[in-house]
Amino acid sequence: MAKYGEGDKRWIVEDRPDGTNVIPGYELSLSLSWIGESKSSGASVEGTVEIPYIADENAGEDPEIKVTVRDGGPVGARLKEAFLARGKPVVLEKIRVFVDAMAKGGPAKDDLEVKKPKSAAAVAAPQAVKEEEEEKKKKKREEEKGKEGFKTIQLSERFNCSARVLYEILMDERRWKGFTQSNARISGDVGGEFSVFDGSIMGTNVELQEGKVIVQKWRFGSWPDGVYSTVRLTFDEPESGVTIVKLTQTEVPEEDRYGNSTVVENTERGWRELIFHKIRAVFGFGI
Repeated sequence: MAKYGEGDKRWIVEDRPDGTNVIPGYELSLSLSWIGESKSSGASVEGTVEIPYIADENAGEDPEIKVTVRDGGPVGARLKEAFLARGKPVVLEKIRVFVDAMAKGGPAKDDLEVKKPKSAAAVAAPQAVKEEEEEKKKKKREEEKGKEGFKTIQLSERFNCSARVLYEILMDERRWKGFTQSNARISGDVGGEFSVFDGSIMGTNVELQEGKVIVQKWRFGSWPDGVYSTVRLTFDEPESGVTIVKLTQTEVPEEDRYGNSTVVENTERGWRELIFHKIRAVFGFGI
């Protein structure tokens, strides 16, 4: 018998030329994240799933699962209960699939199977792939380092209206003036410019798909010169008369030109309270 180890996996293989008797062993811990959304209020919360121990020695038993939620309020409590009722069984089923696959030999069977000698080119290929992956990881680390001092905002809101109507409101300067009680100038063309809240926010349209997508280069006038975030709004209509809009705003600076460090907080609150909530209230699209 021969033992092979790699991280938290261990493989026991009979020294047979066909590699048929591979018995994989494993000890794993998993950490997952989840997002829940309330259909009634449109509020979303985040949580985690911790599975501290999955091993071959208890393959016939469901592992311990710890579910947490970051929002301790009533919405978070309800969504946690919903996850335990509907999400937990899905997680357990995926784990059972993994356990069954490992019982049949798992990926180790192919990795450890004794095959005929490979050519020099075949031996070199995996190394080339590995080097390429390392280069990609290095480039990603450099990009992330270059973006220090910036954050991403993600929001999800529910409206009792069609996606087309909500899209038109966000791209119509007359309606902007109506629900914000401030001056607005909005181009409906790709490459066109916009200015809202009396010019305190400005930018350019990057991508427009009516009733589906709005992408804009977007900034406050108080941000450092030349700094633009990217706003992406997507519109989903899961049922007639109900629209879920999801917002992702990347590269939001943590500080403005005056050194104030509340930019991210104020930007997120502005989207919720001064735009989304105002649209609901003024146009009667429900809470």
